[in-house]
Amino acid sequence: MRILHVIATIDPAAGGPTEVVRVLIEQRPPQSSAEVLSLDDPAAQFVRNAPFTIHALGPVRSVYAYSARLLPWLRANRQRFDGVVVHGLWQFGGLAVWRSMARRVPYVVFPHGMLDPYFKRAFPIKHIKKWIYWALVEYWVLRAARRVLFTCNAEAELANHCFWLHRWQPQVVPFGTTPPTGDQALQQNAFFVACPALRNRRFLLFLGRIHPKKGCDLLVDAFVKLAATDPELDLVMAGPDAQNWRAKLQQNATAAGIASRIHWPGMLEGDRKWGAFYASEAFVLPSHQENFGIAVAEAMACARPVLLSNKVNIADEIAADGAGLMEVDTAEGTERLLARWIALPQPQRKRQSHRAPLQPHFLRGYPRSSHPNLNEFSIFAAA
Repeated sequence: MRILHVIATIDPAAGGPTEVVRVLIEQRPPQSSAEVLSLDDPAAQFVRNAPFTIHALGPVRSVYAYSARLLPWLRANRQRFDGVVVHGLWQFGGLAVWRSMARRVPYVVFPHGMLDPYFKRAFPIKHIKKWIYWALVEYWVLRAARRVLFTCNAEAELANHCFWLHRWQPQVVPFGTTPPTGDQALQQNAFFVACPALRNRRFLLFLGRIHPKKGCDLLVDAFVKLAATDPELDLVMAGPDAQNWRAKLQQNATAAGIASRIHWPGMLEGDRKWGAFYASEAFVLPSHQENFGIAVAEAMACARPVLLSNKVNIADEIAADGAGLMEVDTAEGTERLLARWIALPQPQRKRQSHRAPLQPHFLRGYPRSSHPNLNEFSIFAAA
């Protein structure tokens, strides 16, 4: 089976959807093949160094990711593929696939959390504008799709409350991550080379985009308030800062005299990323919206407990499995989350670490070495 993944960008700095594409391609059955169609600059290093075929038709400058080359390319190449996966909403890629593939080649849509009603509450003006595009385009793109894929039941249910006008064929795709390989000690050392000040320090790890949706301000402010209760504990805020938000987030820490205990190593990849997970005490994500959270699964694969907000859609299942803690996505909730971890006796911390690599509810029944992929769900099989 030949699958085409259509995505605006495959840049790792863009976050979870790019990692989903990578995992799906890595875990595909040996008899299948997969290619990626993106709107990236073909000269970009992440395109040239990718271990799979990328057809980069960019660069494009707009958030909508329009390219006059996209629709002709899809029409010229559609006969080569048995199915197409559209990653994300609100961009030209979905419209182009709908116009070129509908009733010719089956396609599915991976919303990646973009149908969460959080966005309606957080950006009401933008949501009104989206209603126009929804009625004219996106509703029809999803209606014509073979399946609309969600990573957990909570995400699928929340999607029903984003627009009252909706009609699609949902399918929950239990998802995970590629487990780390290589030498754990060498990976930790690679991280400490990048962050030498942490070599003899305990720390909590945030790894993701430095973005308001991720609750970064809640986390930094909570750590500032609780830092005195555990003087040996640091905080690592690892990830790309496209909005240049770091200086503002660091103000309270500077005023409190603990700026040196919050570390900003930027985006971590490869051994440095895995080393950060292994070296950390726990992973923290107080996000306001997270349909799945690839970094959550990565932390658990490294036997690290996860401290999550209740807006991470798999948080309640993880907490029920005893592999982490959960609180509401507010300033008070985030402060309680850190306070609970700091107060947790060491035997209970170890128990959570032991539980983390075990398969929680959203992965139960799927060995970590062989996660389910699109082909195994036969979503491209003949109707």
